[in-house]
Amino acid sequence: MREYSIAAIPADGIGPEVIAAGLEVLEAVATRDGGFSLTVDHYDWGSDYYRKHGRFMPPDGLAALRTADAIYFGAVGDPDIPDHVT
Repeated sequence: MREYSIAAIPADGIGPEVIAAGLEVLEAVATRDGGFSLTVDHYDWGSDYYRKHGRFMPPDGLAALRTADAIYFGAVGDPDIPDHVT
């Protein structure tokens, strides 16, 4: 069975709900198909992370994402953080 690695970044606003629902669908497809499985790494990179750390991801964030087969990205944005920052 083939295993795929997904980096999930729900981020802000509607993102967490959309990502959670999408991951449920992907898991159902994997179960029904039976030929592949998913390993999901969750990253809390969004506006709350930015407020705590002054950046949207850690310095090694891109290296972590490069290990994934796919990146499932939600929505980023917060009325208290300027759009050019997000």
